[in-house]
Amino acid sequence: MIYDEIKKANVQAMKDKDSVARSIYSVLLNKIKLEEIRKRENGSSIEDADVVAILQKTIKELNDEKENYVKVGNQDEVENILRHIEIASKYLPQMMSEEEIKKVILSLDDKSVPSVMKHFKANYNGKCDMRKVQEVLKGL
Repeated sequence: MIYDEIKKANVQAMKDKDSVARSIYSVLLNKIKLEEIRKRENGSSIEDADVVAILQKTIKELNDEKENYVKVGNQDEVENILRHIEIASKYLPQMMSEEEIKKVILSLDDKSVPSVMKHFKANYNGKCDMRKVQEVLKGL
């Protein structure tokens, strides 16, 4: 599970005294733990897809934060954030290409937007960008 890999990497970062890596692992582990608690209250458990969603959201937040530091000219923080993004990105699964998405869409019986989106959400959650699915679908 991705969650376990992140925990192991966090321990290794502590041993290596890598404060930059430790900071992003701490953020990720806290977000994952909060989601795990929320899921447990609803009677379910955390899945890799949930962790992927947390990673994607965190990377998006880091990119927004990086842009702000670029505007004010704080290059040290920009480099730290780029390293955080690199570390978090290692745990994302390989995303589906446009060709793979197109192949799946063409194999479906019902190619209506709600049906296709529902299919991808159910079967490929975390493995594809839903905006890209929508773009490919519109292009057909």
